[in-house]
Formats: sequence, C-alpha cells, structure tokens
Amino acid sequence: MTSRNVEQIYTNCLAQGSYFIESNGEAIVIDPLRETFPYLDRAKERGVKIKYIFETHFHADFVSGHVDLAKKTGAQIVYGPGAETQFDIINAEDGQVFQVGDLSITVLHTPGHTPESSCFLLKDAEGNPHSLFTGDTLFIGDVGRPDLAQKATNLTKEDLAGWLYDSLRNKIMPLPDHVMIYPAHGAGSACGKNMSSETFDTLGNQKKTNYALDTNMSKEAFIEELTNGLMAPPQYFAKNAALNKKGYEPIDAVIESGLQAMSVARFKELSAKDDVLVLDVRDKAIFSEGFVPGSWFIGLDGSFAPWVGALIVDLHQKIVLVCPEGREEEAVRRLARVGYDNTIGYLDGGFEAWQSAGEDIDSLQSISIETFQKEHASLTDVSILDLRKPGEFANGHLTGARNLPLDFICNWKDGFDPNTVTHMHCRSGYRSTIAGSILKKINKGDIINVVGLFDQFEELGFSICTNEDACKA
Repeated sequence: MTSRNVEQIYTNCLAQGSYFIESNGEAIVIDPLRETFPYLDRAKERGVKIKYIFETHFHADFVSGHVDLAKKTGAQIVYGPGAETQFDIINAEDGQVFQVGDLSITVLHTPGHTPESSCFLLKDAEGNPHSLFTGDTLFIGDVGRPDLAQKATNLTKEDLAGWLYDSLRNKIMPLPDHVMIYPAHGAGSACGKNMSSETFDTLGNQKKTNYALDTNMSKEAFIEELTNGLMAPPQYFAKNAALNKKGYEPIDAVIESGLQAMSVARFKELSAKDDVLVLDVRDKAIFSEGFVPGSWFIGLDGSFAPWVGALIVDLHQKIVLVCPEGREEEAVRRLARVGYDNTIGYLDGGFEAWQSAGEDIDSLQSISIETFQKEHASLTDVSILDLRKPGEFANGHLTGARNLPLDFICNWKDGFDPNTVTHMHCRSGYRSTIAGSILKKINKGDIINVVGLFDQFEELGFSICTNEDACKA
C-alpha cells in the first residue's frame, strides 16, 4: 500500500484531518470538511468513484460535508452503531467490513468520546492491518474529551470516560504496533486537552508515549485524569453536532448568498441595524489602525472558525464582512464550516472604500511590550487582563494580572469596569485584538492592547508568577 492510497487532508484552522482513500477505481472519504471540492477534485483527477463516506462520530467542532458530498456523488454515508440521523445512512455493525477496490475497512465500535464513536481499520489486499482512522477516540498524545455528548445522552462524563477506557484497551491496543494512527484532530482543537502537533503516528509509538494507553493505569485513574480540568465546551459545539445529525443548507447556496458585493451606502445602512454584525477578518495590526465603528475583529490568519464559533452566540446571526481583497469567498466558506450560513454580503472595495468615502473610522490603541515596560515596569499601577486559557495562565503570568479567557467573553463582558484603563494581552495579540474589538463595540472603557509574544515579558524582566499563593505573598 502506498501513500497514494491514503491521503490526509489537514485543515490548520480547524486542526482537523479528513482522509481520501482510493484503490482500483474506487474511493472513500473519512470525516470530510463541509466544502466538497477537495474530494470531488481528487476523484475527477484520479478517475475514481467515491463509494462511501465514513463518519467516525457526530462532529461537534465543525459541520461535516457528508450530506452534500453524498448528494453530489451518490456515495453512501456510514456511521457506527447507534447513530440516528434525519437522512439516509448505513448504520454499521461492530465488525462490519466494507470493500474499496482491493482494500477493506472494518468498523470498530469505540464508544467513549460519544456513544456512536467508531474507528475504521484499513487492511491491504492480503488482509493485513495497515492503518486506523480513530476520529476523536484516539489522538496523537491524547484522547477525546468525554463531556460533549452528556446532554444528548443523559450520561455523565465519568460514564463516557469509562467506556473510552474499555474501547481503547479492548479494540485498539490489541492491534499490531505497526498500524498507523490517523486521528480527526491535532493540537489546537478543543476536542482534547493536550494533543500533539503531529497528525499521525504508529500505534506502537503511541503505546509508549500516550498517557491514555498506559497499561498500568487503572480505570479509576483514567476517568479521573480525563475528567479533571476540562473547560466548558464552546457554545457552538452542540449546535454543530445537531446540524451533522439533521442536515443543512447546501454549501454552494450558502456561498452564493454570502458573496453579495455591497456599496458603502448599502453596507452602512445594514451595519447600523441591531440584528447585523460587522465582522472584520483582516490582519490584526491593520484592523487596529482603523476599522468600521462597531466591527468585531476575528482575523482569517488565525484560528478563525473556532473563535467565530466560540464568540458569535447565534448560529443564525446576520453577518456582513470586511475582507482583504480577494478573500471574500474564503471568509464565507470558513464561516460555513462551523455552521454560520447567514453571511449576507461584503463591503465592495474593502475598508479602503469605506475610508475613501469619508466615513467615520474607529481604532484600537495598541502598544508593544517594550513600550508597556517603559510605562509600567513595576506592574503596581496598572490593570492587566490576561485573555489566555487557564492552563496557559497557570504556567506563568504577569504578577497581578486577572485571567479572563477570551472563550467566555460573553459571560463577563457585562461586568467589565468602564471607568478603568485596562491593558490586555494574550500570547501573540490575536485574542486580545478580538477582545478589544468586542469591548469597544459595547463601550467598556479605555482598552490598550499590549501586542507581542508572551515570552517577551520574561525576557524583559517582568515579574512572572506561576503560584498564586506566592504571588499574593
């Protein structure tokens, strides 16, 4: 079996891996992105027919392309045992075998991350195990979190973690060490806690390095490890899982309706409406220098889709875009990846057109870490907001800083003190620019964005704290 038989299609924004597997004129797709062209293009180029679309589970962090791809190709959608959908699927049995050319795929039901979670074992023409597509059951360096299917199943996260322990030991660990592990996600996804930046590995190496496959770990210890320290899942997860079960609007129609070029006058009219959100997706530094008043910033050159999903609460929110020229379709498509299908247009000519028309402009005050040092080296006379995740904060933060993770800005923005000058920072300035734009829109006082890599604080001699009791001493 060659690398041409198995291709990983990795999308950095979602930290997501889908797979295109072909043999002897036939192909299958595993965990496809919502847009169908990556798979249709490959099938056409290689002269193969897509026969099956395999889904490892009901994805929560993106809208899968299974429904559209099945309509365009006639391929059958395959889920593991117990999956219930509002469209036709093959509800596979544990151990069921599917053929693709000279290769075969065996369904291994591995409940834990979700009840229907299944892995797919690819075997070569001689019946030898070659690779395992593990979805969110087994990542490189980690396993899937067990708390995402609780509300839908009335199970506890401890119940699901126990199932996952058994699935790993009864279904995956007995496989040969040479089997390649291909997961659905890598580092950056919220579907696990400590995933590796590597996107595939051998099972044998994972047995040596992945804590979850430690043969000496008891079930009780596994459950405790898996359920401790979990942040609440992003609010859009349950909504995306529901779309993946029910179906959705064709993405071609979503893109067509979103690509409506708007004059400055029309854009101004719409952006003034309470039910319309202006979303600026340009570079963070360019945005800070000037933007349409009231805009939210979430830049395309960052973890765009996950932050959209975490922060825009209404999946049906009407959105108008300010984009870099030529990236309008990309923005609409990436919004649709996480179920935001109600983009109604973009500013024709971008921000430059708005500026040339003499319209009002807002800006976000930003300073470098070096400038911050000159003004507040002692940290005794300044309000500091650290927007990183709790784990990042615990590993080292500026003495006296408050930790308010950007993920949950909607929970704390109403309690923000509008009378205090607040300096905000994150790891690189991306998250703090997002937060600054949101707080500016709701008029939450003077915001100063401190931009630069967090490591620079320590390099410049700032007081860094890793133990809260010591910080308070």
